[in-house]
Amino acid sequence: MSNAVLQISHISKRYGTGATEVIAVRDVSLTINPGEIVLIMGPSGSGKTTLLSMLGALLKPSSGEIHLNGDTISAMHENRLPDIRLRKFGFVFQDFNLLSALTALENVAIVAEIAGARNKVAREKASTLLTNLGLGDRLNFLPEKLSGGEKQRVAIARALVNDPALILADEPTANLDSKIGHEIMRLLRSIAKEQRRSVVIVSHDQRIKDIADRLLWLEDGQFKEMVTMMTDPVCGMTVEKEKSIIAEWNGQMYYFCARGCMDEFLANPQQFIGDYIERGKVRREENDSPQI
Repeated sequence: MSNAVLQISHISKRYGTGATEVIAVRDVSLTINPGEIVLIMGPSGSGKTTLLSMLGALLKPSSGEIHLNGDTISAMHENRLPDIRLRKFGFVFQDFNLLSALTALENVAIVAEIAGARNKVAREKASTLLTNLGLGDRLNFLPEKLSGGEKQRVAIARALVNDPALILADEPTANLDSKIGHEIMRLLRSIAKEQRRSVVIVSHDQRIKDIADRLLWLEDGQFKEMVTMMTDPVCGMTVEKEKSIIAEWNGQMYYFCARGCMDEFLANPQQFIGDYIERGKVRREENDSPQI
């Protein structure tokens, strides 16, 4: 076994049998190295959450193996898995999942206490994590008094408090506006790199792809080549970059669904460029999606 934090080998997840069988994840293999941040994207229903649940020992694969730091967790008895999840994984959810009756500090400290830390030690560690995440003045606030971005920072501190081997984040920016969501993900990346924590993120949010070391595209339960989608500035249609008609204007590349749209654009670019920029659909070459 290599020094990889996580190795999954040919895992599949099936539901039902015979004519009613559904294959949610199909023969997926992946290696995640120490300190690596992997972003998994794909359409709804592609198997992303099912895959993440298997990686975090929340679901057992129907076939294949999952190794965490050399241990085959996919073969472990169900009785051992709660402790593995508590100590080896940190989870970040889109709905934060904070306990409403506990303060920010208590929401983090309780996870360390469940893992066996003494109350004083747990609270000290929770306080340090929250302060490092910019919440030093929010330690005693209940979740209802925190903004969405602050709640997600608490969730990140909770995920880190037991020094996990791997952090798993399921749509962590879904309930945040784009600016705050990107800031939170940049912060998670900074902490992960500093502590050499490996992170797997499942998201629909294209705006956070720049925080990942590797971007994978999951579709129909399988990893596939990433397809970059662009927007035609004339008709507004979405078009695959690789199949589009391309033109350059004023140092920027634009992508069109048909030659007629390109000709109309080039005849009077200013007619279209204002609305195009305002909608936030300008995509420069340097921001292209990374390859698998």
